[in-house]
Amino acid sequence: MMLFRSVQYEDLGDILSLSSRAGVGLTTLPNNQEYLAARISRSIDSFNDVRGRAQQGFLFTLEDTEEHRVVGVSALELAVGLEEPFYNFRVLKSVRASRELGVYNTFETLIVGQDYTGCSELCTLFLSPDYQGGGNGVFLSRSRFMFISAFRHLFPKTIFAEMRGIVNKQGESPFWNALGQHFFNVSFEKADYLTGIGTKNFIAELMPTYPIYVPLLPENARQVIGQVHEDTVPARLILEKEGFAYHDAVDIFDAGAILDVEIDHVRTVKASRLVHAKKMADLQRPKSGTPYIVANLNFREFRALLLNVSHCVEGDELYLTCAELDALHVQDGDPVRFVPLFS
Repeated sequence: MMLFRSVQYEDLGDILSLSSRAGVGLTTLPNNQEYLAARISRSIDSFNDVRGRAQQGFLFTLEDTEEHRVVGVSALELAVGLEEPFYNFRVLKSVRASRELGVYNTFETLIVGQDYTGCSELCTLFLSPDYQGGGNGVFLSRSRFMFISAFRHLFPKTIFAEMRGIVNKQGESPFWNALGQHFFNVSFEKADYLTGIGTKNFIAELMPTYPIYVPLLPENARQVIGQVHEDTVPARLILEKEGFAYHDAVDIFDAGAILDVEIDHVRTVKASRLVHAKKMADLQRPKSGTPYIVANLNFREFRALLLNVSHCVEGDELYLTCAELDALHVQDGDPVRFVPLFS
């Protein structure tokens, strides 16, 4: 079974291995054991509700239960920017006209802002290449919305996702080369890494505060504004199907698109429904059928499974095997939430 669950201390080795495969540009999953251990600890504290709102972040894993190893991660930050500023560029249109010359020009500018202060963030989505396909990526991404659905009262009005921008195979960003390096005097890889491990003061200290005129940037830098890395295209499509959209906000380092939506308009949040688990020990789970995400309602030990439900739902009851009940940490009659994987 593929099991989506809250992170545990013993997952560190597998997550560190995943981070080594993530590459440059996935800021929130740096290949740094000390940082990842602290991230796991912060997540466990968040699930135990021992941290303030500004520090709460939830890290989830995708476990192959047969192999007993973590093959993917994804995360939620409850409210960014309350303790440390969260910066973005806002892409704005400007107009200049001269009646005397008969010239009318429109062009874009980039303005540094903190538009997402207090909003929730989707982040740290990475799935092992060995497990891509079969709906695993959609499961890993959408299960976070099942968690939000179960505990909607904890989350604010808006949620966003900062998408990984265009970076070449050498780890270089055209946007960074054209703009950021002139202010920070370090490589894109180093700036991205420092941000990932929580060293962010240099952004406020060195970031340009005046508008950046986009026409003055090289063509290759202009073209990547609001675009995403080829490996991130599937993640963007998943979010767009959930209702996320690009509203002219981009990452300050690589100009990757930032997508956002009001949580109550998220497709999974609206479509998921509550039923009760019904034990059926001799249930034969069909190899084909409609895949569903089935999740428990346990805040501290949140879990979800990807199952072919087919005709296993009657009224307000969802039939589950003993092994599935155990995996979800629920008992016969307990409430669970479910939603079609591709609804």
